[in-house]
Amino acid sequence: MTIKIEKKIKGYQVVKPEDKAAPVAAAPEKKAAEPRQAEIIQMHESVERPESLVGSTFKIKSPLFEHALYVTINDIVLNQGTPHEQRRPFEIFINSKNMDHFQWIVALTRILSAVFRKGGDVTFIVEELKAVFDPRGGYFKAGGVYMPSIVAEIGAVIEQHMKNIGLIHDPEMDEAQKKLVAEKRAAYEAASAGKKAAEVASNTESNASGFPPGATLCAKCNTQALVLMDGCQTCLNCGYSKCG
Repeated sequence: MTIKIEKKIKGYQVVKPEDKAAPVAAAPEKKAAEPRQAEIIQMHESVERPESLVGSTFKIKSPLFEHALYVTINDIVLNQGTPHEQRRPFEIFINSKNMDHFQWIVALTRILSAVFRKGGDVTFIVEELKAVFDPRGGYFKAGGVYMPSIVAEIGAVIEQHMKNIGLIHDPEMDEAQKKLVAEKRAAYEAASAGKKAAEVASNTESNASGFPPGATLCAKCNTQALVLMDGCQTCLNCGYSKCG
């Protein structure tokens, strides 16, 4: 077959027999441009402090301090107005009339604020602070909860704040465990009903937490609610039992 070339030859290419048999690949169709999704902002140290923050203030009244401590935790709201909106702790301040411990309180708040701004999982701070013990001994706060130190109570305050903003979720007792605790408490109160009226009045006055006055500290929930029932130490607050 003869083909007449009427234009100037600028280049050539040898076509092999197998190339002729190969089907010509169709040009890929261009996909429609997908809508660009908004970037989800996570907490990190480069996030700038906005003009205003939301937060909460907690009061700590400890027998170890003459004056109360006021703990303020401010949160930054990330991805505000979107389904990914969340509050994260950004800074913490502790104020008091007591200036004896001013240096370590300022140091503690600066370190905690730096950890908050670093991002990631900051809930580990709670357990670290709550594990600090005062060599002079701890104290019981309202409700019969034992605090081994003032630092531990600061940790408890941070834990409560993180629960309030949804960063920590408190494991709830199932219905069977709730029923067991209620039954044990009712049984203990029934067994104690035969005591003298004067003794009952005295006991009621000495225990404002709602647990029997002879109760000891529970190692699981840190509450003064452990009583002896049927020869076994049982907690009337969380249901823990040394007998299993």
